[in-house]
Amino acid sequence: MNEINMVPFIDVMLVLLIIFMVTAPLIAPGVINVPSAGKSSKAPDKRVDVQIDSEGKLSLAGEIQREGISEKEAVAAIRALLEDNPDMPIMIAADSELRYQQVMNMMKELREAGVQRVGLAVK
Repeated sequence: MNEINMVPFIDVMLVLLIIFMVTAPLIAPGVINVPSAGKSSKAPDKRVDVQIDSEGKLSLAGEIQREGISEKEAVAAIRALLEDNPDMPIMIAADSELRYQQVMNMMKELREAGVQRVGLAVK
């Protein structure tokens, strides 16, 4: 006999297919714990807000008031301010349409400038 009977194989496969089709809707999808933004009890009195709009333009608010500046100018102004108060918090507020890489670049520049407290502002 040089032929293999495929009928039992097909029967087993159909039974497995029916089992998977019946059990798939019953399996609950896994729960993903997404981190949420915590709310502080009180915002710091003295801080600098680095605001980045959807076009990538920077402006500083808070202790320093400047608009339409470059990344290097912002870091230099913040570094000069931190000479008097090295523990001052810096908050980055970016538009939701902005690429995340630009926010990460700004955080990296601030860390390299010696800023100890960098946070992200959320709504």
